[in-house]
Amino acid sequence: MSRTLIVAPNWIGDALLAQPLFARLREQRPGERIDALAPPWTAPVLGRMPEIDEVIQSPFDHGEFKLAARWRLGRRLKERGFARAIVLPNSWKSALVPFFAGIPERIGYVGEARYGLLNVIHKLDEKALPLMAERYAKLAEDPSEPPQRPLPRVRLRVDEANLIINIGRLGLDRSRPVVAMCPGAEYGPAKRWPTRHFATLARKLRARGKTVWLFGSQKDRPVADEIVALSDGACVNLCGRTNLASAIDLMSVAQCVVTNDSGLMHVAAALGRPIVALYGSSSPHHTPPLSPNARLVTLSLECSPCYQRECPLGHFKCLNDLEPERVAAEIDKLETTAA
Repeated sequence: MSRTLIVAPNWIGDALLAQPLFARLREQRPGERIDALAPPWTAPVLGRMPEIDEVIQSPFDHGEFKLAARWRLGRRLKERGFARAIVLPNSWKSALVPFFAGIPERIGYVGEARYGLLNVIHKLDEKALPLMAERYAKLAEDPSEPPQRPLPRVRLRVDEANLIINIGRLGLDRSRPVVAMCPGAEYGPAKRWPTRHFATLARKLRARGKTVWLFGSQKDRPVADEIVALSDGACVNLCGRTNLASAIDLMSVAQCVVTNDSGLMHVAAALGRPIVALYGSSSPHHTPPLSPNARLVTLSLECSPCYQRECPLGHFKCLNDLEPERVAAEIDKLETTAA
């Protein structure tokens, strides 16, 4: 059996934006085995993708070089007999493991001058491929060919047994419609809608008979605690109380997801949930959720997108001036469409 190794991105959102590539590979070679080399924080997402046969956990943290360890991992993977590797991160070090594994065909973008480490080189035309998902999908084709369009849909498997276990473990009430909120953004404050706005929206939703669950990692818990306090307890704070796999299962029951531009936004898209996606320093034209049922909300100020972690002008107007009433109106539009 032919085998392909995917060197996966280091961010949850990017891993999900790469899923159309995996679907295209399945379409091209139905009997091929596809394994993914991924860090532990993205492995649960890849493990829920129907296209991925096995997730091999990478032992390297963000920015770690560890040349000897990469060589040892490459020699272990050599025994698996991969015919090709597709390297999605653009860093030089990310291409080392497939090279050390002696994989015959090593595919990726030039990135950090990776000639030799890669032997099937793609050169990125940013204007022709504005979407990150298109850039990944192109790697399934010959370097001279564009990606297949439209892109295949993204989708994640839900573990129904794990869902029931976590609802009981966390004492969650599903008697009212659930709205999920994702107030975190790993990249930085310039991608986070203000806590006071999340709190105001949560109170509005409670008045409409809905229950609000806050999703995120342990790092997001202080922000979520503030939202709970400002909303007078209108939310259930799940940040840091679930692992990523359980968050996927719990989010699958949400009637709607209100989210910053984050990894969990792309999780919601892959679960087929209606989404209101909030954009500040980033661009909805580069990393939109791959969903036909998403409302992309941005003020389109002259200073955005700046792609900065902190507002370089210090005012955060792109998100501070995005009022809860507008977001509530977008939720109404989603509900009208669903009806």
